[in-house]
Amino acid sequence: MALFLAGCSRKKETEESGSGKLSVVCTATMVTDLVKRVAGERVEVTGIMGPGVDPHSYQPKLSDTLAVQEADAVFYCGLHLEGKMQDSLEALAKRKPAIIAVTDSIPKEQLLAPEEDFPGHYDPHVWGSPRLWSFTVKSVVDGLSKVDPEGAETYRAQGEAYHKELEALHQWALKRAAEVPEEQRFLVTSHDAFFYFGNAFHFEVKGLQGLSTVSEVGLKDRAQLVTMIREKGVRAIFPESSVNPKALEAVAKESGVKVSHEELFSDAMGVVGDVVTMGEESYDKGTYIGMIKHNVNTVVNALK
Repeated sequence: MALFLAGCSRKKETEESGSGKLSVVCTATMVTDLVKRVAGERVEVTGIMGPGVDPHSYQPKLSDTLAVQEADAVFYCGLHLEGKMQDSLEALAKRKPAIIAVTDSIPKEQLLAPEEDFPGHYDPHVWGSPRLWSFTVKSVVDGLSKVDPEGAETYRAQGEAYHKELEALHQWALKRAAEVPEEQRFLVTSHDAFFYFGNAFHFEVKGLQGLSTVSEVGLKDRAQLVTMIREKGVRAIFPESSVNPKALEAVAKESGVKVSHEELFSDAMGVVGDVVTMGEESYDKGTYIGMIKHNVNTVVNALK
């Protein structure tokens, strides 16, 4: 972490590629995709974390540190999704102002209250709700406009267009979720990353681990989850792409419930270019919109 603070005034010694574009660095995959959609062709966007990477426990490499120091702007999720890395980014922001938490533009009253294992913080998994995630567009538009005033109108227009796409995504997801009968709307996952998703689309959510994947699973918690699965007649439970599935598989074996053959994307999106076609539509699981569509389709198809 100390590397993020060291040499923060270091100037770029190598020449740019000649494109003349801004250099922007992002943390989690959802943030990277968000910034790309708003920035368009004016900005060179680099994501530190890739598909399947758990941002809660991510340890920055030296190359990440140098990229952050040399970037024109840095965007991260915030709400302590990035764990201790956020402390370093906040400290560096005192010397380098263009370091922005995209969740700062979400109204605090719409954030979920802290859980017992995550005291003093809000639930960071806000992207589970497209409507809530759309608030983050403002942080990106404002941040990019400050470092690139000439592109402000472009960022505003592209931000508005993406905002409309996110609202359309929310409405699509509501319609799909309605296919699951109310008495079957139980979403059991590896950790508590789906409360915003559950609130948005009306599922009761239970996670084996807490809000952070760093938290441990207690025998009592596991026993309570097994009991709930049996009592509610849960049809399927869901592993996550960025969490080891062994503990969830043990719960499935003990409770006699099936494990979905499709993983849910919780703290990271899929691989860019992994395109899925269902019916008349196709979506890329390496994008935020594709991530949400994959999760909704996976849950609905398994539970209805």
